[in-house]
Amino acid sequence: MSAKAAASPEFKHKRKNVINDFKAFIMRGNVLDLAVAVIIGAAFGAIVTSLVNDIVMPPIGLILGHVDFKDLFISLNGQTYPTLAAAKTAASPVIAYGQFLNTVVNFLIVAFVIFLVVRAATKLQRPAPVAAATTKECSYCSTQIPISARRCPNCTSQLTSEPAR
Repeated sequence: MSAKAAASPEFKHKRKNVINDFKAFIMRGNVLDLAVAVIIGAAFGAIVTSLVNDIVMPPIGLILGHVDFKDLFISLNGQTYPTLAAAKTAASPVIAYGQFLNTVVNFLIVAFVIFLVVRAATKLQRPAPVAAATTKECSYCSTQIPISARRCPNCTSQLTSEPAR
């Protein structure tokens, strides 16, 4: 784009519209709510990771015979290593299934907490009010017709009941 085109009033007007549209988009309530949710979710994720790594998995490892799940791995090159860190230092290809188990437990805890939050929010929401009926069924042909109708537009039967007021 040339400097002359960038300085034109039309370009400045379009740029101003884009900036104003972007400001309006950012300031919408649901975008701000999403930003707050992402930040809180990241902080919550760190708490859950600590819960899994520091509180949940150590007792399980103790019960299973002093196993540290973080160090469970399979070396794919056939050599044995004392720890996962040693295998990674040697650039050995490994399947770190212990870390995977920690991540699965982490996910299950987060999923359960989200389930509880959604369940509680659903219980707090009031049910939508039931809308008043606007149609009735023709007693002759079973077609849905307006409540105030005196004649069915489908079968042309004369309806005997008085229209609802």
